[in-house]
Amino acid sequence: MDILQFILQVLLGITSVLLTLLILLHKGRGGGLSDMFGGGMSSAVGSSGLAERNLNRFTVVLALVWFVSIVALGLITKFEVI
Repeated sequence: MDILQFILQVLLGITSVLLTLLILLHKGRGGGLSDMFGGGMSSAVGSSGLAERNLNRFTVVLALVWFVSIVALGLITKFEVI
């Protein structure tokens, strides 16, 4: 169980960082961090096409992996035999 718990903790750390970065990459709705990194210029170009949809899909899948790893770590911690 220790190896599985370690793998889930590493997965949780990696997905947390990636999820934060992906959320910051999304198109802003009136300012914010996405405009700081050039998001304001992309609104004039109209980036609500395929790239934005793929970014949305990847963010949702990564959020599901993040959620499952948290639940699995919680279950392992709860039912761990000392």
